[in-house]
Amino acid sequence: MSIKNRTAIVGVGATPYYRRGQSHPQSMLEMGGKAILAAVADAGLRVQDVNGFAYYSGGFDTALLMETLGIPEVRYSAMVTSGGGGSVGSVGLAASAIVSGMADVVVAVFCMQQPADKRYGSIMSRVEPSPDKAFYTSAGLVGPGHFFALLAQRHMHLYGTRREAFAEVAISTRMNALTRPEARFRTPLGADEYFAAPMIADPLCRYDFCLENDIAIAVVLTSAERARDLRQKPVYVMAAEQGGRREWGRAIASLNMPDEYFASAGYASLARHLYASAGITAQDVDVAELYDHFSPMVIMQLEDYGFCPRGEGGAFVEAGNIRFAGGSIPVNTHGGHLSEAYAVGFTHLREAVEQIRGTAINQVNDAKVALVTGGPATLPISGLLLGSEA
Repeated sequence: MSIKNRTAIVGVGATPYYRRGQSHPQSMLEMGGKAILAAVADAGLRVQDVNGFAYYSGGFDTALLMETLGIPEVRYSAMVTSGGGGSVGSVGLAASAIVSGMADVVVAVFCMQQPADKRYGSIMSRVEPSPDKAFYTSAGLVGPGHFFALLAQRHMHLYGTRREAFAEVAISTRMNALTRPEARFRTPLGADEYFAAPMIADPLCRYDFCLENDIAIAVVLTSAERARDLRQKPVYVMAAEQGGRREWGRAIASLNMPDEYFASAGYASLARHLYASAGITAQDVDVAELYDHFSPMVIMQLEDYGFCPRGEGGAFVEAGNIRFAGGSIPVNTHGGHLSEAYAVGFTHLREAVEQIRGTAINQVNDAKVALVTGGPATLPISGLLLGSEA
């Protein structure tokens, strides 16, 4: 059964974008509840209308949300496993529940709240050794940046990709953040500053790494029919995919992929399914909100999703193709994880909804189709296509 254009995102809500550790003494439950209430109000619905929840990677208890928000009954509750890779897969869960008749109004919500004295960027250093984690615990890879630096090095070795391409991702993304009132970084970034930055995990310098912050974001979905009668312009779910090939597998947890996948973002097969489900190609996408925890992974996603051939992502980016002004495919028009805020893909989702509504601050002219990605990370990774027309 196809979900194409049978559901729509009708509401979006968010908390302020806090620096890491500065959202306290609020709890995750409080922050998530605030985002949900804002999203429901944006849609012109009552919170009592919500009867389904779709999550990814844990963090919330449905019963507590119901009690806290005063939701009388839930008919659906499900979660995508894995980390950031599955983020926009939660929207696919919500859409599937509505199309199948298992729920009427479904919320997809995410909250990130970090202790001020602990860094997400060194999370692997706190992992207990086990057979499936033997590679990175013995190799001293203590954070995600170390893993993705290896993928970036391989891409450079195979295809001649230059650090200048990584710099262009960081610089163009920062340009987009300058006009965003909520963006964490709102000062220009130049090439000289980029190349003078400390090297964190060769070839990744400080500006190739995403931010760390506290944030909650929620979106509300309902049927396409009901959406037409609500407050906001419907943003239709054209297609959603979560999964990936075995060759990508545990990805950064094993780094045991063949070259075709090692020097990639792991999305090639998922992208084919996503476009086929929506009945479009990469050429039909007007704006791409690509998960940018590390700048080289934007380049590899551009290749996986068909915006340029394999191995040509570096040159494609250096030619200015991802710029908001004049680019062939504007990327991360809100500033992304690198400059606006890190919400494991949900800031990208929020921006894509605003682009299709026509209300984005950096609005792409006549944007009708938006691509949003989760990951790259361990499977499942996810992709989402949103459209303006049913």
